[in-house]
Amino acid sequence: MNFIFNKKSNLLSLLFVLSLLFVSCKNEVKKESQNSEDTALAVKDNATPFFKLSLAQWSLHRTFNDDGVSPFQFAEMSKNMGFEGLEYVNHLYMNQIQEMGFDAVIDSLNVLSKKHGLQNVLIMVDGEGDLADPSEDVRNAAVENHKKWIDAAAKLGCHSIRVNTFGTNDPEIWRTAVVDGLKKLSTYAATKNINVLCENHGWLSSDADLLMAAIKEVNMENCGTLPDFGNWCVKRKDGAKWGDCEEEYKDKYRGIELMMPEAEAVSAKAYDFDENGNETTLDFVRILKIVKEAEYNGFIGVEYEGDRLSEKEGVIVIRDLLLKSAKQL
Repeated sequence: MNFIFNKKSNLLSLLFVLSLLFVSCKNEVKKESQNSEDTALAVKDNATPFFKLSLAQWSLHRTFNDDGVSPFQFAEMSKNMGFEGLEYVNHLYMNQIQEMGFDAVIDSLNVLSKKHGLQNVLIMVDGEGDLADPSEDVRNAAVENHKKWIDAAAKLGCHSIRVNTFGTNDPEIWRTAVVDGLKKLSTYAATKNINVLCENHGWLSSDADLLMAAIKEVNMENCGTLPDFGNWCVKRKDGAKWGDCEEEYKDKYRGIELMMPEAEAVSAKAYDFDENGNETTLDFVRILKIVKEAEYNGFIGVEYEGDRLSEKEGVIVIRDLLLKSAKQL
């Protein structure tokens, strides 16, 4: 998708969105200031963990998509909940990109992250084509589509983009295709000092053995992984990318262990919690032990995927569960 805007309109759009944000957020900041202080104090009161906390924007996707909240408020909301880093989701800004232009959106995110003193960590890229498609022409088109997000990540000061490796669920065809797609994209990303990260995000990317074999074959320093605590479905009903799961990877804890040596980011996904605040399907202490033993000390991104709690409540529970679990190591 090409976006053609002149410099004057980009500048005016940027000033317009920032002025709107100032007006719309003024009362919200005042109303939540005490909550923000309490949250920050609560986080500081915990013993310093071996990792830093970032917020995956997908945790708030209903807030942005359904509730009409501007995705430009992401940095402020993250700061108010005690986070240090931001993990963006590209498609949550598609309306803004159409209205303002690509560069103006990225410039706005840069201004807002600096305003709130947060670090831009990575961009999760979806909807830009299948890097493991059996057709080389389709793969090449996907590589080209991803390049603007690599440029955006570099401009924001992120260290990585997260990509998908859909295209085929045939293991033999997939391995050849995904190695080609990742090599081409990582070669471009290396010129911008950006990592290309593969998450266990469905289909064969959720088969850690196959994924790590492909990463090893790519054999590039900037092509790595983003282990997700969840997302272990390798086959869904009717071959869909999302939906009802028919087959899961055999051992998610082993999967995380296999992925950690090449990890440049980690995603703490959670779905639901018991009365003690523990995840009902995932042992956070066991997972964090794996992460720590891999000598990882970067950001762990909080990603709430449940629907029983509100998005904000789910984010806070995961944040606190990570801090509580780290104390037990």
